[in-house]
Amino acid sequence: MNEILTEIKGIKIQRNHLENLPYNPILKKLLSGKRKAGILSEVIFWKQIRAKTFHHIDFDRQRIIGNYIVDFYVKNLGLVIEIDGWSHDTKEIYDEVRQKYLESLGLKIFRITDFDVKNNLRVVMKDLEDFIIKNYSC
Repeated sequence: MNEILTEIKGIKIQRNHLENLPYNPILKKLLSGKRKAGILSEVIFWKQIRAKTFHHIDFDRQRIIGNYIVDFYVKNLGLVIEIDGWSHDTKEIYDEVRQKYLESLGLKIFRITDFDVKNNLRVVMKDLEDFIIKNYSC
């Protein structure tokens, strides 16, 4: 029997916790600097999801997975949320390699743009709900 994590729009969302994800401890020293950088779109998004305010789902901010630091991670879903700003415009190959690696671990990736978080937050949150329903509903 699948364990139910939450419900969104009356649809049951099943837990998909992935165990033993790779972790590079060398990256740990970068975490506090990334959090303190206060990238506006990340702060705005964090305020929408922190403390289980988004459908009682627990999000981690700046999580190390392998040799990468992801923007947000939901361990009970195996879901990575990435906010792509202007710096990603010149990193298509890097982003593609990174995404393929994360997907090879069984993770799903939800990408949103910095612009949309700042200007279309309601749509971003609805799109996240739809993504979770599509990928994790029972």
